[in-house]
Amino acid sequence: MNRFALAVSTGIARVTEAALGPYQTAMIRIGFSATWLLFLLREFPHRQELYGPDSPWSWNLAEQLTSLNGAFTALMWSNGQFWFETVYVLAVVSSVLLLLGWRTRAMSVLFMVGVLSLQNRSIFMGDGGDNVLHLMCIYLVFTRCGQVWSLDERRARRTREAHARGEHVVDRVGPALWGVLGLVLVSAAFLDRLSGDWAVPALLWALWLAQALWWAVGRFTRSGQSRIMLDVVANIVHNGALLVIMAEACLIYATAGWYKIQGSRWQDGTAVYYPLHLESFSPWPALADLLSANGVMVMLVTYGTVAVQVAFPFTLFNRRVKNVLLAAMITEHAVIAVVLGLPFFSLAMIAADSVFLPTSFLRRLGDGAARVRGRLWARSAPVGGGSGPGLLGQRVPKGRPTPEGQPTPGSVGRPGPPAEPASAKTPQPADCPGDNPGDPGDPENPGHRPVGFPA
Repeated sequence: MNRFALAVSTGIARVTEAALGPYQTAMIRIGFSATWLLFLLREFPHRQELYGPDSPWSWNLAEQLTSLNGAFTALMWSNGQFWFETVYVLAVVSSVLLLLGWRTRAMSVLFMVGVLSLQNRSIFMGDGGDNVLHLMCIYLVFTRCGQVWSLDERRARRTREAHARGEHVVDRVGPALWGVLGLVLVSAAFLDRLSGDWAVPALLWALWLAQALWWAVGRFTRSGQSRIMLDVVANIVHNGALLVIMAEACLIYATAGWYKIQGSRWQDGTAVYYPLHLESFSPWPALADLLSANGVMVMLVTYGTVAVQVAFPFTLFNRRVKNVLLAAMITEHAVIAVVLGLPFFSLAMIAADSVFLPTSFLRRLGDGAARVRGRLWARSAPVGGGSGPGLLGQRVPKGRPTPEGQPTPGSVGRPGPPAEPASAKTPQPADCPGDNPGDPGDPENPGHRPVGFPA
């Protein structure tokens, strides 16, 4: 009984004391925001035909449909050209800012509004990837997805450093941003633009009120107990949303695999052959012919696809098997993107798969990206600028070699320290969003735990 009580208390502490999977949720944030951003940019010349006034699915048809199903879309608030352009541009901007991790809580809300507004306006646009994006954009607002690899993480680190120096830091941008969003929400409710299904408007109100409570507690209460309680609640919500995302990904693969088993073409091993010869899914006919020329290869790919999709949910508790199948599925989606011409579907599925990536792999990936950026910054720094500002405000100190190994004007005539090798003279800036805040040596932020499955 004592062991059971200890296990329960350990599980409760694990769920409440920290937001699990910071690197996985960062990958989800980056993956889905990049997918939606690339789609919006690619279709920018055709936006009028897809979602605007020139769409074959006219505004009147969309109004009739939304009045029946109650789907939320801000594009139905007005039929004007200016309003459509505003919503489309806001969808692009929110995707960029969410990708960078700037005010991730507010940007995730705007990202969700942009996705739902455009997709519910014209429901026949898109492929299977838009369904995944539709669901994940809702789950994303409940996660604390800006813990790593974000501008929010860099700002939080700078705030901690300022507090350690005894400085008082006041955030005015955040409250102003949420104040504007609250004003828009009140105006929409006053003008009766939130009629229809209650789920999305209720979610918007709940998120705004929760953020207002968070700000009020931090602003007016002297005791830290209230803030700790809110932080515990936020961790529970984050971990619950992360669990839902993982379950959703498993459900997608399980249902897809079991439905394939029931198909006669999948049973006889020829199902992969037919999509390769459909004109709508053959951007590279020569490549499709090459892949489908070998009957044994077609059969192996057909059976392998079904086996991987059916088996994946059952392998999550075995680290090695899970990682092997995960690599196989990511490779499969990459092949689908190229061979069948479905890049955004593949990107959406790869973003969903990233929730299962090992934490160690993601940390190495982040460290590698930080090193590459450090080398680029070092090469871009001015050579003869003395102590002038370098890239993004970095300064080259006097009397020390520049990144190219040349002395600065202040060091002429004096022997300087020997030139350092390239690997040693590319420091990692402390305020770099790609730094590893989960390093066990960082007392401010002890090592992050991986998602609940072994990685």
